[in-house]
Amino acid sequence: MKNLVLYYLAVFIPLGLILLLRWQDAIGPGTLLILIVAYALIYRTWIDGSRLAAKGIISKKDRWKMMLPGMHMKHFTELYLK
Repeated sequence: MKNLVLYYLAVFIPLGLILLLRWQDAIGPGTLLILIVAYALIYRTWIDGSRLAAKGIISKKDRWKMMLPGMHMKHFTELYLK
């Protein structure tokens, strides 16, 4: 995922859907908490790692390392600006 616009869509659309479901009372607070944690720990790790792997910065097998503290800041410019 080298296109920055597609990356931002992939990041914000699921979060917007989660919040929309909560706003419409389609999910309860417990489910909201589970979805937010899954979004932050699983989905964002996968999306950010896939973007960096597509750009050749990390290998595909190292995508899980994006879950470690500080990895997003280490690759901040590659993820969010380029």
